[in-house]
Amino acid sequence: MTVPSEIARMHWQHELLSSIEVGIVVLDKDFRVEVWNQFMENHSGILPSRICETSLFGHFPEIDEQWLRAKADPVFSLKTPVFVIWEQRAHLFRFGSNRPITSDSDYMYQNVTMFPLTSTTGEVERMCMLVYDVTDQALGKRRVERLNDELKVMSRVDGLTGLYNRRYWQERFDYTFKLAKRRSKPITAMMLDIDHFKRVNDTYGHQAGDKVIQALASVIKRCVRETDLAGRYGGEEFAIILTDTQEEGAKKVAERIRKQAEETLVEHEGQQISFTVSLGLAEYSSECTSSMAWLELADQALYDAKQNGRNQYRIRRQH
Repeated sequence: MTVPSEIARMHWQHELLSSIEVGIVVLDKDFRVEVWNQFMENHSGILPSRICETSLFGHFPEIDEQWLRAKADPVFSLKTPVFVIWEQRAHLFRFGSNRPITSDSDYMYQNVTMFPLTSTTGEVERMCMLVYDVTDQALGKRRVERLNDELKVMSRVDGLTGLYNRRYWQERFDYTFKLAKRRSKPITAMMLDIDHFKRVNDTYGHQAGDKVIQALASVIKRCVRETDLAGRYGGEEFAIILTDTQEEGAKKVAERIRKQAEETLVEHEGQQISFTVSLGLAEYSSECTSSMAWLELADQALYDAKQNGRNQYRIRRQH
C-alpha cells in the first residue's frame, strides 16, 4: 500500500467515524480509551487527544466502575456481545439533552451495545461500545405510560369529588368481602348521604348542590385513613370501607364525619349553605352471604337514621 493510499484510507475512516450519529468508543482490557469518535467528543466536550490512552473512569466518575467491569466481563471472557437498554439504566454517559428547551429531559437516554474486537490471534484484547441516543423513544414511551396512568386514575375516580367512582368502589368492596371471609380482622361498611339534598338543589340550584357534594367529600377525606376506601356511590350518596375497624371504631368515624359536616358552611353566590348527613354502619359478619347483603345492611342502617330524624348514624347487624 502506497503512502497516499494509506492517507486516503485513514481520511475516509476518519470521515466515517466523524459523521455517524452513534457514539463509538474502543476500550482495552484496562478500560483505557483507544477510539473516541466525533459523536462522543461533541456530547462530552472531551477531545480524543485528551481522553485516548487514559482510563475512561477518570473522566466519567458517574460511571459505576465495578458494575461496568462486571457487565463487560462476558465480552472479554466469552466473546459475547452485551446490551444495556435505557429501561435498565437511563444512561451510561451523562450527556445533556440535544434539545434542552423542548425536551422533557435534562439528559440523553442511551442504549449501549458492547461487543468484542478480536486480534489476529483470536484473542479479545479490546471491546467496542456503541452509544445510541434514544431520548425521543424513551420520552415517548414515558409519555404514553403517564397517559395510561392518568387514564387509569380517571377510570377509577369520580370527577366531581375526587373520590372513587361507584364502579371501582364496588369492585374493591367485592374484593374486600372475599378477603374478609378468609381473615379474622374486622371491617365495617358505611353508607351516608346528605339530608334533604333535593331541597338544596331546589332552593339554591344544581351548582350549589355540587358544591355541597364536594364539601362533604372533603369532610370524608379528612376523616378517613389512607387505608380506608371512600367512594361516591351515586348522587349525594357515599360509601366507605373502614378497614381493620370494629363497630366501636366505626362509630367514632361516623360521628366525626357527622359533626364536621354539620359545622361546614358552603359559600354560593353570596349565600351560606349548611347541611347535615345521615350514616349507616354494618360490621362484616361471617353470616353475610354476599357483598351486596353486607352493603344492604349498611343501607338499611342509613334508612334507620333517616327515619329517626336524620343528622345521626345508626347500626345494623346480621341476625
